[in-house]
Amino acid sequence: MTNHPTPEFRIIPQLAALVVGIAGRTSNAHEMAGTGIIGKQWERFVRENLVAQIPERADSAVVAVYADYASDKDAEDTFLIGARVKSVAVVPQGMVAKTIPAGKYATFISEPGPVERVVVETWQRIWGIALDRAYRADYEVYDERAADPGSAQVAIYVGIR
Repeated sequence: MTNHPTPEFRIIPQLAALVVGIAGRTSNAHEMAGTGIIGKQWERFVRENLVAQIPERADSAVVAVYADYASDKDAEDTFLIGARVKSVAVVPQGMVAKTIPAGKYATFISEPGPVERVVVETWQRIWGIALDRAYRADYEVYDERAADPGSAQVAIYVGIR
């Protein structure tokens, strides 16, 4: 891997957001060992066009949320892929609703490139930074900057204390 400088980030207060999508439990160890769920969840989300089944979307972005941490980045968490919504009055069968809590988030923008690569590389750089993480929720936003998966930029929000 290329030696990259510490990524620049901004600390931005965020309001709470409602997200609806498909979810499951995983960990970084499972994901790195190839026994995780993230890739399978993404494949299903795209293949079944699940974003189109989410009612009352707040915007056109796809959001991937990491929440319900057992302790820290090395413990299990819930991975949810879906969309921000205006209301959770109707949650489609097989999907769940989750609230991204309000708070301070360190915000990182990936370098442009193949989405699978730039997201992993950005997370690897984040893990190397001494952030006072809250481990309540972190999330990735795939908006118009990620429309071309071969040259995507993804915003990653890391909850901090």
